Formats: sequence, structure tokens, C-alpha cells
Amino acid sequence: MKQMTFADAEYAGKRKQTRKELFLIEMDRVVPWKGLIALIEPHYPKGEGGRPAYPLMAMLRVHLMQNWFGYSDPAMEEALYETTILRQFSGLSLERIPDETTILNFRRLLEKHELAAGILGVINGYLGDRGLSLRQGTIVDATLIHAPSSTKNKDGKRDPEMHQTKKGNQYYFGAKAHIGVDDESGLVHSVVVTAANVADITQVDKLLHGAENVVCADAGYTGVEKREEHAGRHVIWQIAARRSTYKKHGKRSALYKAMRKIEKAKAQFRAKVEHPFRVIKRQFGYTKVRFRGLVKNTAQMVTLFALSNLWMARRYLLSSVGEVRP
Repeated sequence: MKQMTFADAEYAGKRKQTRKELFLIEMDRVVPWKGLIALIEPHYPKGEGGRPAYPLMAMLRVHLMQNWFGYSDPAMEEALYETTILRQFSGLSLERIPDETTILNFRRLLEKHELAAGILGVINGYLGDRGLSLRQGTIVDATLIHAPSSTKNKDGKRDPEMHQTKKGNQYYFGAKAHIGVDDESGLVHSVVVTAANVADITQVDKLLHGAENVVCADAGYTGVEKREEHAGRHVIWQIAARRSTYKKHGKRSALYKAMRKIEKAKAQFRAKVEHPFRVIKRQFGYTKVRFRGLVKNTAQMVTLFALSNLWMARRYLLSSVGEVRP
């Protein structure tokens, strides 16, 4: 047995569990570790000759912590040295902590083999096996993710793959995450990332899994059913009506009141699509892109939405094994 360090001894004597510690305890119990390891292992170097590779499980856990807590590669390395709970979660000791280059190389390995989509698939398969259906109707929506607009960087220019768009009276520069979620569970099954100036309506066909019988969306998707890519698609399109289409009837008219009531009910039903956005932005702190280019940022966003599914379903998953927190 390795000798306990001062930090470990101090940690063992503490009485209060922090929110970060409780979060990691929950995630440790709900992440489908075996499935994710099986996905990545065929691509992971065996470390033959020279220094042995770090255990795949440890690197996977480090990678997930980077996504949950927003650590850069250097910050992740330092956090592993400084924070006992992070070392314990990853199964690492102070004697051998991966440096920032090793952490970077693991992320590049996942990007090279396009494993982010596989991570989403493994997690959704795991949730489906536990009764959380992902094959009902679909709700689609999109959110803007900011990118640095300053040119005060190494290249002296903004990311050419990010673009500017106007929402309301305000301009935004960055990317846009388009998602399709199950209309019953609210879990994400499809993710597409584009520049911010790409119209939401053009990405809908990439957000449908093909087995749904109803598609819900806000008024920004008006006319989607008339697009060529949806010809022959037998679904019910529940698109929010623009207020201008019924405002003309007068606020006191019975027709106006009836339509307002219908639109309110549709909006309440569509609200499920906002939950994954809240999780990645508020729970995981993802409000700005962390890399240059769409490929790297797409990989991270797909991973984040996959992890948001576990976060949203955690109470169900924990209660199924009698481990839910009060």
C-alpha cells in the first residue's frame, strides 16, 4: 500500500462533503464506465516500450472532469496536484500525475477517431436499457455559444469558422449548438454544431432519428415542413405560431384567447428542450467555446450534451439502485 500523503491524511479527517465531492460521487455511480472503456480501448495506445501508458480509466475520468468543471489542460494538471478528491476520482496518486501534454493527447485521440458521437451513443444506449426511452417524438432547438471576438491573439485574427449573427437587437459572435431531444424524457439524442449565422431551420433533418411521429419547435422553425429534405416525412409538425398570426383578431376575442391558450400549452411542452442548455451552461459552466474551429468544439459540445443526459437522469438512475441522495 502506498504511503498516505499529508494532503490525503488531512482530507480523510474532514467531516463535511463539498458539493464537488457529492457531484463526483453521483457521477461515479451513473456513468457507464464499462461501455465507454470498450468504445475507446481499441484506439488507446498500449504504451509498449518506454514508460507505460496511464490507465485508460484514469485518463477517461480526467477527461470527463475537464468537461464538467471547465479545466484547460494546464489547469487540469494543476488541479490533480492540488485537489485530493479529483485524484481519488481519477484513481491517480501524487507520485504519477499526467502532465498537460498527456491530457491534451488523450483529447486529440478522441477527436481523431470521432469518439464523441460514440460517447453519446453509449450513454443513450445505457439510459435506454434502464427504461429511459429516446425514441418518442422530437423537440428541436438551438442556442448560441460565444467565441472570443478579439483579434488580440497569436494569429491576430478571429476564428474564421465562427461567425456573427443578430438576435433581437444584439449581435453575437460564435457558434450555434442545435439539438434534438426526446419529447418524453427530455434527453438529447442528436447534436449538430454550426457557425452562429446558420439558420436553425436548415439543420432539422440532421436532428431527427427517423422513428418519431411528431416534431415540436418554436416559431423560428416556421415553414420547416415545406423544405425539400422533409418531403415524404410522415410526422406531425407542431410549430409555434407567431403572435402576429393571431394578434389581429383582438385580445378580447374568443379566437385570440383560445389560440393563446393553445400556444401556452405548446410552449410548456417544448420547455424540455431548454433543460440540456441550462445544464451545460449553468451546471457545467459552458458559455464560451474553448477551442478554435468547429471540429474540436463539436467534439466537446457532443460530449457535454451526453453528460447532461446523465446529470438529468441521475436521480432516476440512483433511485433504481437505492442510492439517491435525500
